[in-house]
Amino acid sequence: MTLNFSAKIIIDANDKTRAIYDSVNTDNEFYPENPVKTEIKFNEKISISVESEHLPHLRANLNSTLRLIQVSYDSIESVKI
Repeated sequence: MTLNFSAKIIIDANDKTRAIYDSVNTDNEFYPENPVKTEIKFNEKISISVESEHLPHLRANLNSTLRLIQVSYDSIESVKI
């Protein structure tokens, strides 16, 4: 029997949400060999769904994605456009 692990995260960064989505989704699109099925959608909020057969892969993917989101947010905040 194969277990599938999954997680879903919703992010709302107010007026910065779209910019963060564009930044993070670009990274996701250019990594097709990702062993974790990762789907990132934007509809007023960012919705991230991940699924994997291996819990350590899922955890690593979530950590990386959340770090990218934090860096994107911090970068936008530092510029204050």
